[in-house]
Amino acid sequence: MSPTHSAAADAALLQVRGLVKHFRAGGRLFRRAGAPVRAVDGVSLSVRPGEAVGLVGESGCGKSTAARAMLRLIEPDSGEVRFGGTDMRAAGGAALIALRRRMQLVFQDPYSSLNPRRTIGRTLTEPLSVHGMLRGRPARERAAALLDEVGLPPAALDRYPHEFSGGQRQRIGIARTLTLEPELIIADEPVSALDVSVQAQVLLLLRRLQERRGLAFLLVSHDLGVVRWFCSRVCIMYLGRIVEEGSVERVFGAPRHPYSRMLRDASPVPDPARRSDLPLAVGEIPSAASPPPGCHFHPRCARAIAACSTAYPAWTETGDGGFACHNPLDG
Repeated sequence: MSPTHSAAADAALLQVRGLVKHFRAGGRLFRRAGAPVRAVDGVSLSVRPGEAVGLVGESGCGKSTAARAMLRLIEPDSGEVRFGGTDMRAAGGAALIALRRRMQLVFQDPYSSLNPRRTIGRTLTEPLSVHGMLRGRPARERAAALLDEVGLPPAALDRYPHEFSGGQRQRIGIARTLTLEPELIIADEPVSALDVSVQAQVLLLLRRLQERRGLAFLLVSHDLGVVRWFCSRVCIMYLGRIVEEGSVERVFGAPRHPYSRMLRDASPVPDPARRSDLPLAVGEIPSAASPPPGCHFHPRCARAIAACSTAYPAWTETGDGGFACHNPLDG
């Protein structure tokens, strides 16, 4: 059984089942293509209305690719993505445009995500015009109101991105996601490029927006501290697959998968008395072009048994989610 069958999937706003995205290596410079890079290899998760879910894993595990495939910014190879009960992959034309209005993306890099040749006013009013919602002065007034909501003055409308700091640019990016009144925001490492003090300000802004607007969030991050503070549920991803899902309190407090435990114990905690009796994993994350047989984590795992190298573990349900491990930790 997969994460999609857990209780967290009930009444989901976003429902992802078996999402797959592989990239073919090689090209015209090579005589033949290499093995496909299995960036996303069967991801299933759900986000309920108003809920904040974290998608966590090391760099290269496929988090950002999965997020973009859910939005169809890149086309998935297979799997199902449903938003509000509607099949995203089957939608096209006006139906897809209408769905995309309801789910928006906050990019990681506030420096490259804004067009340097456009004023902030044009950046914020263009989506309103493209979707036939507002034009002219009403659109500009709407843009000014959005800037005020994210803590920037109306005068910013006539300025260009290079005139703002990184934190201010990310606030502008957040304002842009709000122009079309979305129900879900996918935030891809939204604070990783910012100074720590600015990170806190942006996270507080996102929390206020969630509470005020009833927004749902899928927060893609490698920072467990950010996820612990912002999210109520978390999905742990390793080499293209979800290996554990559950409430933040349970997964970080009593993880069942050794990889989840490794991530938790590698995250800085201001408590010198806190120690772990499980050794950290050894080695680097393997290549997604040639993942290890069986459980992909077994070459790095201190708890690996014979079955781990021969068969990928089945999904085991818990009260608030589940995990995929042959030799799980005690809950």
